[in-house]
Amino acid sequence: MNETAIGAAPEAPAADEAPPQVSWRRTVRRLLRRKMAVIGAVMVLVFLGVALIGPLAAGSSTRLGLTDILAGPSGAHWLGTDDLGRDVLARICDGARVSLLAGVVSSALAMAVGVPLGLAAGYFRGWTDSVLMRLTDVVLSFPYLIFAVGMAAILGPSLRNVIIALAVAEVPSVIRVVRGETLVLRQQDFVRAAVADGAGDLAIMGRNILPNMTNTLIVKATVAIPAGILGEAALSFLGLGVQPPQASWGVMLTSAQQFLAQDPLLAVFPGVAIALTTLGFNLLGDGLRDVLDPREL
Repeated sequence: MNETAIGAAPEAPAADEAPPQVSWRRTVRRLLRRKMAVIGAVMVLVFLGVALIGPLAAGSSTRLGLTDILAGPSGAHWLGTDDLGRDVLARICDGARVSLLAGVVSSALAMAVGVPLGLAAGYFRGWTDSVLMRLTDVVLSFPYLIFAVGMAAILGPSLRNVIIALAVAEVPSVIRVVRGETLVLRQQDFVRAAVADGAGDLAIMGRNILPNMTNTLIVKATVAIPAGILGEAALSFLGLGVQPPQASWGVMLTSAQQFLAQDPLLAVFPGVAIALTTLGFNLLGDGLRDVLDPREL
């Protein structure tokens, strides 16, 4: 164990208390008192329900109806049909599944890669920190969507490759957040006490540092998910993501371009779905950031 790596003292400090832990019941109560956060949570749950149950209730999103091309909203087709007679509501529901899958999985992959790297950079410092930060700076020098577009163009158009591209684009920001938290926590008395007790590096990172940044990671995830949803829609719109006839909000926007004069609702419905989903996650993330603030625990 390299005690100088985190500035350990020869003797255990008197104050070895860890930061206050999250009381989830109290956190939920405080979250429920924030109206905008509750609205965001409801919006997220609604779209999760649409993604999970909607395709079963709305029917097939690829079934053609050549006698109902560009039909307006009706009892048979609540949101109308597209240029191939496909039910718009069914395609919105299928698109919700694709978008949420891309957002959640890409965020989870970014966390799985970025958290260990950020921990290592902030804990060990030295050449480890220098190398990781320079690589991170290189990726961050490209805008998020530009980098994701480049990755998707190299990997080829598919939902799997979109998820990989979005995850890689998100990793640098996760590394920076985790590194910053680690730099603060490694100087706390409870970490110094663990060093004085002879705990190993992995034990300190896993038992003392990582659990105390859970709040930050939760908030970061709720911010990364809507970014992934927007990224998937943008890549699919450009033809680098989900390919027709599979439904995606980005694919629907692409198809609607040439029919804006005849039926503008074809673009309105997927656009509103993207806006409301990302708004819901952002409102929820803002609420979680407030209630999980260590100064408020």
